[in-house]
Amino acid sequence: MQLKPLEQQVVAIVGASSGIGREAALRFAQRGAKVVVAARSESGLASLVDEIQRLGGEATAIVADVAVFEQVQAIADKTVATYGRLDTWVHSSATAVISPFDQITPEEFKRVIDVTLMGQVYGAMVALPHLKREGRGALIHISSMEGRRALPLQSSYSCAKHGLEGFLESLRVELQHEGSSVSVTSIKPAVINTPFYNNALTKLGVKPTGIPPYYAPSLVADAVLYTAEHPMRDFIVGDVGKVLDVLQRLSPGLVDALLVLAGIPGQKTNELKSAEAPNNLYAPVPENDRVEGDFGNLTVPSVTDWFDRHPAFGWSAAAGTALGAAFLVMLAAQALNQEG
Repeated sequence: MQLKPLEQQVVAIVGASSGIGREAALRFAQRGAKVVVAARSESGLASLVDEIQRLGGEATAIVADVAVFEQVQAIADKTVATYGRLDTWVHSSATAVISPFDQITPEEFKRVIDVTLMGQVYGAMVALPHLKREGRGALIHISSMEGRRALPLQSSYSCAKHGLEGFLESLRVELQHEGSSVSVTSIKPAVINTPFYNNALTKLGVKPTGIPPYYAPSLVADAVLYTAEHPMRDFIVGDVGKVLDVLQRLSPGLVDALLVLAGIPGQKTNELKSAEAPNNLYAPVPENDRVEGDFGNLTVPSVTDWFDRHPAFGWSAAAGTALGAAFLVMLAAQALNQEG
């Protein structure tokens, strides 16, 4: 399956006002792609388009709530009306409630599903006809390692990401059966330093955090740009993501035990934050329209991502397995030390 070079592509990026989507939009534009950026935040999109144009790129914005099918349809329609075609669809929109399950209302749980799962489904629905008409193209969905391993306090978000993985697996096989040249990629980031934790509705009484370490949004953008040119089923971003993937396959019970110890305290900061604080569950939070979050001091590099983008070396899977094995050995050594 051959995809177009980035400089020849028209790319729609959904969820582009902040975080991964914003970084990806900037990077596509820098590489010469024409981009259509969509999100709920009109001010965030305006500043993004301005930044792209100042860098010499070409971009068009459309305000849309991905929980509404007609508004997602409008993104695809505007892309084709403006540039004549669609080559790559990148879907990054998400929202979250970080809370014990018994404190989440039915309406809140459904809203997370509507945005984080159904928005992605709607995106594929509206993009596929255009990609098929072109004869090739890429559907790139920003999933999460929570699509492989759910976390406590994030039941609705984990549910949405597990649902997304099931949807993409089904869709991928249907397209393969048709002989389609449309690639379907799931990008699975580990913990990324975006405004995700600023934007989430929290019922913890404190500002939430991911379980460190964090990785830079640029790593996810690297994966998105790579898969827009090179068809790939899955791309796990972050060494710890690969470790988690290995551990979950080897021993889900061990991961349960680790999360019992660290999963809940590891998601809490010492900064007080109420459930009434601004969050993006139902409306955007314009002050968070930026790429980076607040945890740059916890950000580390990732080695294995480079190997995924250079498959000729063929070392990424082995590196992930080795990391997982090393982690298990470390845990066993710690347990023996404690017993001693």
